[in-house]
Amino acid sequence: MKIAIVQFNPVVGNIVGNANRIIEFCRQAQQKGAAAIVFPELAITGYPPEDLLLRPDFISKVEYELDNIANQFPMLNVILGYPERGEGGLFNSVAVLHDGKLTANYRKQQLPNYGVFDEKRYFEAGTSPCVVEIQGVMFGITVCEDIWTAGACIQSKNAGAEVIINLNASPFELNKLDKRRETLRNRAQESHLPIVYVNQIGGQDELVFDGASFVMNETGVVTQSLKPFEEILDVVEFARQDNVSPVSKEEKPGLSDFASIYSALVLGVRDYVTKNKFSGAVLGLSGGIDSALTMAIAVDALGADQVEVLLMPSRYTADMSNEDAVKQAKAMDVGYDVIPIEPAVNAFSSMLADAFDGLANDVTEENIQARCRGVLLMAISNKKRKILLTTGNKSEMSVGYATLYGDMAGGFAPIKDVPKLMVYALATYRNEISPVIPKRVIDRPPSAELAPDQKDEDSLPPYTILDDILARYIEQDESREEIIASGFEPLVVDRVLRLVEQNEYKRRQSPPGIKITSKSFGRERRYPITSGYSQMVFSSK
Repeated sequence: MKIAIVQFNPVVGNIVGNANRIIEFCRQAQQKGAAAIVFPELAITGYPPEDLLLRPDFISKVEYELDNIANQFPMLNVILGYPERGEGGLFNSVAVLHDGKLTANYRKQQLPNYGVFDEKRYFEAGTSPCVVEIQGVMFGITVCEDIWTAGACIQSKNAGAEVIINLNASPFELNKLDKRRETLRNRAQESHLPIVYVNQIGGQDELVFDGASFVMNETGVVTQSLKPFEEILDVVEFARQDNVSPVSKEEKPGLSDFASIYSALVLGVRDYVTKNKFSGAVLGLSGGIDSALTMAIAVDALGADQVEVLLMPSRYTADMSNEDAVKQAKAMDVGYDVIPIEPAVNAFSSMLADAFDGLANDVTEENIQARCRGVLLMAISNKKRKILLTTGNKSEMSVGYATLYGDMAGGFAPIKDVPKLMVYALATYRNEISPVIPKRVIDRPPSAELAPDQKDEDSLPPYTILDDILARYIEQDESREEIIASGFEPLVVDRVLRLVEQNEYKRRQSPPGIKITSKSFGRERRYPITSGYSQMVFSSK
């Protein structure tokens, strides 16, 4: 027998649009001779729908569209994630639609409430298994987090399941696919049942869902896998001998780490721009590594004709920066304009002369330059209905090496969760596909070019040290003492941690950006701005 599985890319909240696309996939499944079709978790609403779930009218629209889908495909078993309004509250549920009605229903039992997940805010937990018969095969249904512990699989087996179906909305992060497969291998071997893992794809604000759906036999061997980061319908075949087992298909080679990260960034930008109906994107191209990578991502996501870049040189901009920026724009066939910021900087300096009388120059004058650039970019964004992409990376966001209302001004931050050293690695990876980023951009020391002969290392530790300390403190929650014990100089650690703590107010005002690490700023790492806690309290004088 055959079932179809769909790596579905929904638009959160677009219930009618999602339902129409579900209907089209159901037609394809029937044409391929499938007895059932499986969509991801909360497919009809998209994931995560957040506080839309609190609206009664939102749930009513879901109920109407479920009836519509069921009536159109009476001969097909449609297995579909949806929010269910039931006695006792709202449930993260799976409907089995057949013969024009809901024939079975499963309620998710394990509700994640950590990291980017907030399901206990909205849902009540289910307690019962759901096993359905399709052409003589008994399928046990589970949802996402249910599979990360043994309980739901064993419960389904005890209820008669011969195959486990697991519906997911599992976001991408580096090495996540390996963790999923290891976890499901444990479940398959514990239960001695094959598992069909179906995951959502697409960008949703800070999150990117990578799909990478797969089928695993009862011994934990992957028998079929779907290409990540693409919307796909595929058919899974089962054969019965002593047990029901999936028929093996050729395993596709996986993506490298950098290919996966780059694909996630491209998909995240594409969906953020298109789902929010912007006409394209604009960014400042400085001749530096961050804007170079951001531009490459934007062009790969949207096409060169949808991307516009602006060069905004100042008196401190090196000739090589302008040359490299123009070279990349031409290499990627992107339109560009050059608007020097000196007239605006002089105007602001003149306006502030009396207020600044007797005060020495400091970082204020540097920030004025960045804010002049922010005004120009936002003007183009407003006028042309193109979203402004900011170009700051995670290392800069961590320590506040960015200007509020300057280079932080914009609507979306593609590399916000990408550490600086990874920026270089991704630029090198992108050039392996086609050489679009000038080699000099990758090789030269990074600089904000807001002061004479300025380099990042004038203000920060070398990125080889900084990124390691930041990963330990932010992503692994190591203490000051643990970081120092790993071999870092106490004064350097204190300086970095102090910068992280002092700049929460900046990060709170930054645009959303794509999550690719185990802990990103924003919805995942939420620290108070006003706080009396500090890692520095116990540091030596």
